[in-house]
Amino acid sequence: MKMIIGGKWVDKEGKIEVRDPYTNEVIDTVPRGTADDVKQAITEAVEGFKILKKMPAYKRSEILWKAAEIIESRSEEFARIIALEGSKTIREARKEVYRCTVTLKISAEEAKRILGETITFDQAIGSENRRGYYYRVPIGVIGAITPFNDPLNLVAHKVGPAIAGGNAIVVKPATVTPLSALKLGEALLEAGLPPQALSVVTGYGSEIGDALVTDPRIRMISFTGGLEAARRILAKAGLKKIGMELGSNSPVIVLADCDLDKAVESCVSGAFWAAGQNCLGVQRIYVEEPIYDEFVKKFVERTKKYKVGPKLDEDCDMGPMITEEEAKRIEQWVEEAIKAGAKVECGHKRDGAVYWPTVLTNVPENVKVSCDEVFAPVVSIYPVKTLEEAIEKSNAVDYGLHAAIFTKDINKAFKAIEELDVGGVMINDSTDYRMDAMPFGGVKNSGLGREGIKFALLEMTEPKVVCFNLDS
Repeated sequence: MKMIIGGKWVDKEGKIEVRDPYTNEVIDTVPRGTADDVKQAITEAVEGFKILKKMPAYKRSEILWKAAEIIESRSEEFARIIALEGSKTIREARKEVYRCTVTLKISAEEAKRILGETITFDQAIGSENRRGYYYRVPIGVIGAITPFNDPLNLVAHKVGPAIAGGNAIVVKPATVTPLSALKLGEALLEAGLPPQALSVVTGYGSEIGDALVTDPRIRMISFTGGLEAARRILAKAGLKKIGMELGSNSPVIVLADCDLDKAVESCVSGAFWAAGQNCLGVQRIYVEEPIYDEFVKKFVERTKKYKVGPKLDEDCDMGPMITEEEAKRIEQWVEEAIKAGAKVECGHKRDGAVYWPTVLTNVPENVKVSCDEVFAPVVSIYPVKTLEEAIEKSNAVDYGLHAAIFTKDINKAFKAIEELDVGGVMINDSTDYRMDAMPFGGVKNSGLGREGIKFALLEMTEPKVVCFNLDS
């Protein structure tokens, strides 16, 4: 498949193989883009911005809505691409395609709701005759760097609000999963997006990342990925807006008064969705002691029923990790925990890139699977005596994206809401819950700013003040 530069399909002599991580078979190739390709894409985007910022809101809305309809009409094709190039099962991939269409439709709606407000200038002495307001304007060219774990919808979460706000955008998709982003670009161009307004440049981050991040014509970098890469971007980006959705180490608190079966089912799904490669994935579960043994028993029983195998099988529950190297990494992390005293309740088996759903207990709090982001199908379960202890342990990491609590006591729920140091608290849901319209992001090392269409639009536009000095 070719890459998109200024709406044109561009090929290169150098190629990158896109492999199915389950079979390791090559499913396609994409061009190995260069820094010069990125510069050309930005040059095109500068011209695209001139077109898009003058385009009326209803037209931008129509383009986004039509793109969503195009994807809906080809949903199975999109789902197969997601499943083949990444880790998701076909059932998980279909849900991502649906969410992408929702993201684009919300973007279409929000394009018509980029509002300002009047300003009471006469609140200041000497300004009695002044009247005015502010309205929001697009910022320019946005550079988007997207991850492998949601290769379609997380691209839509950057492209959708960018276009809705009247900005042009240059996307650098994950090297291992570029096909979904290219297909999204194809749908947007078919829907009537001005071609210069969109580029999807494929390549290695080490070869093209700096050209995108450092170019002064880029007015905002929107990045989803790991903490170390984020720090490198921040050190190089220069004077531009930054939006970052980074990692997490999501805690779930399970209290004795909860619906136990609901908590188990929700947490198992939250831990092993997309082979655990999910920034919202359940990683640490703190269970009140009276129900701890029963919770662990039920959780392990449910986990053992997971079918791991070929992603395109309709009854497959979990596929591989994105690469064998990643599977080896988490295998080593679990070995470290075992040597420190952790007990394996189930899992801890690897076959190539496949790492079986793994449940650990008695995990020391200073090992990687406890205090870092596992980004793998591994969950640790701990007993706690009180809600206060669970909150304290939940907050004792450098991440703060989502947390969750299962309880029927509204007072305990609100105590957790107020004291958990995170960007979102889910009550009687796992940390994995996200609705595409809500503000999404974290505190501490989990990121900067918020996604979610309306909230991303605030990042991708800025207020412009208008003031009339009227005759007295």
